[in-house]
Amino acid sequence: MSDDARWVLPRGSAARDGWDLVVDAETPGWRHTGLSVVALGDGQRREVSAPDREHLVVPLSGSVLVESGADRAELAGRDSVFAGPTDVTYVASGRDLSLTATGGPARVAVCSAVTTAGDLPPTPSFRHLAAAEVPVELRGAGAASREVRNFGIPGVLEADSLIACEVVTPAGNWSSYPPHKHDEERPGVETELEEIYYFEVQVTEGSQASADPNPDPVGYQRVYGTADRPIDVLAEVRSGDVVLVPHGWHGPSMAPPGYDLYYLNVMAGPGAERAWLICDDPAHGWVRATWEGQAVDPRLPLGGNR
Repeated sequence: MSDDARWVLPRGSAARDGWDLVVDAETPGWRHTGLSVVALGDGQRREVSAPDREHLVVPLSGSVLVESGADRAELAGRDSVFAGPTDVTYVASGRDLSLTATGGPARVAVCSAVTTAGDLPPTPSFRHLAAAEVPVELRGAGAASREVRNFGIPGVLEADSLIACEVVTPAGNWSSYPPHKHDEERPGVETELEEIYYFEVQVTEGSQASADPNPDPVGYQRVYGTADRPIDVLAEVRSGDVVLVPHGWHGPSMAPPGYDLYYLNVMAGPGAERAWLICDDPAHGWVRATWEGQAVDPRLPLGGNR
């Protein structure tokens, strides 16, 4: 039986308190991670107060001023998630923050993760990571090529438990592939992390459909479980939709021909070590070996690496 009704949040279905999207501890079955998305008019301000959570501010479009106490960062942002990497700001737990759109309207994602009471926050507790500092990885090859912007992973951004990145998959390609999972603590092999997928989709520039006045860009996401922990999701996703992955194998994320697919990943878990360790579904892991000798899709990086 499909679990789409439980773990797929269509755009607008999780709006709350003036936010377009809120995933947090009030979301049924959700414990460790959070994601809020808001559209702001020029000069409009929004407060964020969650002292038990650390936050990472990611402009989806437009520019935003982030303030927390005496600290402030002006994020130049971008025209859209497909335009290239963005600068981000990290704010440690125990600190309130505010967002103000600057220079025009903005859409902003605020990633969060629960931190353990008593833990010392990372140093520095407020950090602005410039777009030029974001490592851009071209992962996979052939039809499994995708662009990964690793602004919030271990080794790039210090945090307590939060891990975040964004992935762009050009039309016709598959990402989050081979299917993999990270829902058990196995030292050196796998870490327990729940995961949020926030999607945006666009008509590929220059395609015939881009001239259609009513295009319907769409992608697909698969999540499936084990015999002990079943889950069954096969979701049609559009801009603003979310798929929650509490456990199980997830992938592929599919970009049909004609439509480029973007997703923002937010991960955290209960383990003492902040690490992103995955294991492939043994039925499909062999696919990685087929990438040898194949070129990375020449359309990548889709938005350039600035």
